[in-house]
Amino acid sequence: MSVDLAKTLESLQKRYVPGTIKETTTYYLSLGDAAGEKWTVKLTPTAAELAPGKPENADCVLKTSAELFAKLVAGTWKPGAMDFMSGKIKTSDVEKLQRLQKAFGL
Repeated sequence: MSVDLAKTLESLQKRYVPGTIKETTTYYLSLGDAAGEKWTVKLTPTAAELAPGKPENADCVLKTSAELFAKLVAGTWKPGAMDFMSGKIKTSDVEKLQRLQKAFGL
């Protein structure tokens, strides 16, 4: 399955709910294998900014396949404990990952 991550992230940006984030938070999305796509998502109380590439400093790192990320954004997959334990999805901060989901209504 081929995923257009730019299109997926663009649709995600349009769904941002202002006010769900109280302080600026930077997320680093590593989607796919080691050579996969890298994205920076910066959330402020009023806006969501997305840019290709890895940020200098990230408050939260999310690593998963592009396919699972697209399913997460589409609302057809919600990660559970087994997904984290099996390594399907990895994060440096579960609480901030949950805030990311809430900010986009996922």
